[in-house]
Amino acid sequence: MADDGDLTHEQTDKLLQFQDLTGIDDMNRCREILQRHSWNIEAAVQDTFNEREGAPTVFSQQASQEMREPVVNTRPYNQRVFAVQRQQPEGILQWSYYIILLPFRFFYSTIFDIFSFVFRLLRPDPRRNVTDPLGDVMRFISSFESKYGTCHPVFYQGTYSQALNDAKRELKFLLVYLQGDDHQDTDSFCRSTLCDPQVVSFLNTNMLVWACNTGSPEGYRVSQALKENTYPFLGLIVLRDNRMTAVARIEGPIGPAELVTRLETVMRENEASLVAARAEREERQFNQTLRQQQDEAYLESLRADQEKEARLMRMQEERERQKEELMRQIPPEPTPSDPDSIRIVLKTPNGKRLERRFSNTQSSKYLYYFVFCHEDCPDDFQIVTNFPRRVLDCEPTERCPDPPTLKEMGLGKSEMLFVHDNEA
Repeated sequence: MADDGDLTHEQTDKLLQFQDLTGIDDMNRCREILQRHSWNIEAAVQDTFNEREGAPTVFSQQASQEMREPVVNTRPYNQRVFAVQRQQPEGILQWSYYIILLPFRFFYSTIFDIFSFVFRLLRPDPRRNVTDPLGDVMRFISSFESKYGTCHPVFYQGTYSQALNDAKRELKFLLVYLQGDDHQDTDSFCRSTLCDPQVVSFLNTNMLVWACNTGSPEGYRVSQALKENTYPFLGLIVLRDNRMTAVARIEGPIGPAELVTRLETVMRENEASLVAARAEREERQFNQTLRQQQDEAYLESLRADQEKEARLMRMQEERERQKEELMRQIPPEPTPSDPDSIRIVLKTPNGKRLERRFSNTQSSKYLYYFVFCHEDCPDDFQIVTNFPRRVLDCEPTERCPDPPTLKEMGLGKSEMLFVHDNEA
């Protein structure tokens, strides 16, 4: 392990936690990854898993430029919509206070809406220009932690598009939280619900969580796509019927226990879609693997056949060169008047008759060369007499490079011999 004397207790804890989450044994490598992510363990774990899956890291330039955002069905016919109403005043005192402030709230809201409308006419909303979506998300997370602490769901540290792609690829639920910083219920929702340990544990275990405030261009873009009505807003998205679908919307303040119950209900209702998607993906992967194995087996067989064919061609070429060399070694045919000449007629396996004169004082290997080099004769053969049948041992070997002469083999002035194919 690397020397950890220069690490703080917090960094050492993160190092051990990162190792447990990723299963990386090399502590030096764990430390290097965490240092590269400024000791942000959530970003380091997320990028490590993305790299293992062959996906670009969420902080890479390539990811932000090339990752296309999946189309989301934001209003399916069977979408669950939970509109949570704010708690109504109770008692004479609360109702009196509510009635007294009502004209001021109405006046303030009206003036603010008019001012906002005029301002937008004079100056286009800067939130429409999304220039740094990842930066918007990271700034929201930093701001959230500075105000509410680090006990919160693991916010996805990437753009909305990247979160959708990861949820689609991993077949997970994606919970989108859009925060209206100026909304009256935002602070209490974050403190009492979103940072509740039960909610944190449930969300971290069952889904990805992406969050951003609508005051940033990225958050505003997503709010325009999901068309929320009020805050706090939670949207649950999952792959259904081969399309990312917003299956539930929770709008308004909601307590931790009720939030978990609502989400569990929606998850149960849509779990069948994920099971079917997993089965379809596994079948597709199995078929792809099977086709790949079949292609590899075919290519291997093709390579083996090509190698065999090439080897046979090399052997054939070598044999042809050998035959040409042996043909040059055969002595000239003697004349019929030569007293040492003998006439030999050879009958080949295909019925053809070959005739040639040899000198009976020469080695019988030249008879073998003549048969071996002839196109009508097989490469693996024996030369035999007819009656009595005997095999002429005329093939030269290392032990006997010069077989006996034709005369020593007992051949007369004229002989009828047969070429026997050993492979027939």
